[in-house]
Amino acid sequence: MTPRELLGTAAVPGGQELRLYRRGGDFMIVLDRNELMSSRMSGSEKALALMTLERLGKRAGLHMLIGGYGMGFTLRAALAEMDARAQITLAELVPEIIEWARGPMVDLAAGCLDDPRVRLVMDDVAHVIAAGHGSYDAILLDVDNGPDGLTADANDRLYTNAGLSSAMRALKPGGILAIWSAGSDAAFTRRLQNAGFAVEEVAVKARDNGKGPRHVIWFATRRR
Repeated sequence: MTPRELLGTAAVPGGQELRLYRRGGDFMIVLDRNELMSSRMSGSEKALALMTLERLGKRAGLHMLIGGYGMGFTLRAALAEMDARAQITLAELVPEIIEWARGPMVDLAAGCLDDPRVRLVMDDVAHVIAAGHGSYDAILLDVDNGPDGLTADANDRLYTNAGLSSAMRALKPGGILAIWSAGSDAAFTRRLQNAGFAVEEVAVKARDNGKGPRHVIWFATRRR
């Protein structure tokens, strides 16, 4: 097997160290012994955007907030389906993630960060959510492995009652909070419901070909 090549490291504020590896033509971002994301598995990250837009009806001029760039799969999938009037606010906390996208993974990024519909905000997505009042048609969160924060303890606040209330305020009526997770969490589903959202939990395959492990996406809709 071709050995992995370490391309860079990044410190997550309040968390641990991320490492970017390349093996052949594939890229991996690793935390400790956990492979957080890989260019080989992008199906569920794309589904996060595509299934949200399906539920919104792909209306013109949508404003979407994406928390976490990752490898850009969610952003590129959204851009491919949204019209010229759409706006996407992308919140990324770790500068090196963007540096890697513009550096060793520039071909994978395919220019998505330079799309005129994209506004990049280098900040904690929790701060961006808190500053938005009825601003977004959708908020897409893929900042960790799910409601049980792995990369940084501070991510947990996104999934608390206070964090969910903040997201509710930032959404327009009928807007959707979509959350990616590596696995199911019945307690979190109940927390979403108790926060006043209409909740749908969907299992999706990790790979585009329908293979690989199952991931989970919650679609939590702010009632009109």
